[in-house]
Amino acid sequence: QVQLVESGGGLVHAGGSLNLSCTASGSIDSFYSMGWFRANAEDQRELVAGIRGDGSTNYEDAVKGRFTISRDNTKNMVYLQMNNLKPEYTAVYYCSAFDEKYVWGQGTQVTVSS
Repeated sequence: QVQLVESGGGLVHAGGSLNLSCTASGSIDSFYSMGWFRANAEDQRELVAGIRGDGSTNYEDAVKGRFTISRDNTKNMVYLQMNNLKPEYTAVYYCSAFDEKYVWGQGTQVTVSS
């Protein structure tokens, strides 16, 4: 099974930027979609951004125009460029791969200070 490892989280001031990376241990070509989720304190996860194999994307309304998801199938990587961050975006962010079921990374903490 493919394993996912996130990186790029950290502490940033409001208005700042972060670029999250997700490295897959194998090919991501076979997955229907890749995505980034945000988890709350109860580990309930909601989709922030998704990208399908054809390159089409979808975003949570709150991050449209601020976040950009992309993928590089040659490197088996997925990225989330996060701009103009707000304190309410503070959370653990998880990379996911979906094809009949979800595969999850271990998460990376993003903290946005006001």
